[in-house]
Amino acid sequence: MTTKITVIYDNPTDADAFEAGFAESKQLELAKALPGLQRLESSKVWPKEDGSPTPAYRLVDLYFADYDTASAAVATPEAAALFPTIFGLATGGVRITFADVEEG
Repeated sequence: MTTKITVIYDNPTDADAFEAGFAESKQLELAKALPGLQRLESSKVWPKEDGSPTPAYRLVDLYFADYDTASAAVATPEAAALFPTIFGLATGGVRITFADVEEG
């Protein structure tokens, strides 16, 4: 079954600095180098209409054929290059999940 790794960035302390760093880090290009990656999605969470904080700021979804392929990918030199860019940008916190994609 398809497995998705999702990087969930919480609201950064400085959104403009985060966006500049996200672009400069080449994070998406580094993610595309992960062995076995089938698809990548990057998205920015819409702000709430009332101005209150959203539950997350930005998401990066990495799709793999199965759990074993995803698990192997995060233990590679390519992942060793990617993960410091993730944690370096996460001034508001970050969560990383592995999920079984049930239906598309």
